Amino acid sequence: MQYSAPWWLPGGNLQTIWPALYSKRVFGEPPTYRRERWVAPDNDFVDLDWLAQPQADAHRPLLVLFHGLEGSSRSHYAEAFADFAAEHGMDYVVPHFRGCSGELNAGPRAYHSGDHEEIAWILERLRRGRTGAMLVVGVSLGGNALMRWAGEVGTQASAVADAVASVSSPLDLAAGGQAIGRGFNRLVYTTMFLRSMKPKALEKLAQHPGLFDAAKLRAARDLYEFDDVFTAPLHGFRNADDYYARASAKPVLRDIRIPALVVNALNDPFVPAASLPRESEVGPHVTLWQPAEGGHVGFPEGRFPGHVRTMPTLVGRWLLQALPGRQG
Repeated sequence: MQYSAPWWLPGGNLQTIWPALYSKRVFGEPPTYRRERWVAPDNDFVDLDWLAQPQADAHRPLLVLFHGLEGSSRSHYAEAFADFAAEHGMDYVVPHFRGCSGELNAGPRAYHSGDHEEIAWILERLRRGRTGAMLVVGVSLGGNALMRWAGEVGTQASAVADAVASVSSPLDLAAGGQAIGRGFNRLVYTTMFLRSMKPKALEKLAQHPGLFDAAKLRAARDLYEFDDVFTAPLHGFRNADDYYARASAKPVLRDIRIPALVVNALNDPFVPAASLPRESEVGPHVTLWQPAEGGHVGFPEGRFPGHVRTMPTLVGRWLLQALPGRQG
């Protein structure tokens, strides 16, 4: 696979911000979704958005996308993958992490970067009754959680998914947390994320009084402090450091036993290049692709204002080609 950013969009920050806001997402019609709500094992709910199709067909390949931090089925990359799925005659679904579908979930938990138990439950339920291939992509946070799942379950993954891919995922969460908490990243990206995360956390506190210290959460100025007050304790971790250590997917990449593609641009402002896995740190089923450019879930291409279909096309074709006897 090869990728080069357009000359008019240099640098990791521009290749991250511009595609998310302004580049073309689809070559065909914008995706229309059908929402389905599931009751989770803890009696909370999870919302899934399915690409609307003329009729259901359990024999078609299913492309599943797990979104990134504060993402949804309307994120630029989610719509671009929907376009790829439609072009290739695939079913497509975006399961929303709790609190990301537009409605706050009811229980005393949210979602986190190592949420492989949620990934496992969703994928196992999606597999029921389907005879077609299941291909799974995780973007950023969703990719770390997906690779964590694949590594945790090992050989059992093949009973559920045929191939997986992560895109721009911070597989070393401590390194990613440090990167996004400094300089321009702190000023722009951290501010953007906290603008939506803090109000949702405070709504969660209103649902479940005493869940965490509201004053400490309001005082949080970066994602590390937010995770230390909210994400870590709500999901069974001692603190942010414990969360980052135990939820990172990098240590389990050796244990993956199904075809897996790990995509990280070397100029991703969220994910330091020095923290990326090397060939010696992954198992034989894992393919690393680390292009020089692309930013964080950007990978724009074409004339101004560009489009973001290149990455979904390259990743989607890789997944299809991982199927026995199938070419993308």
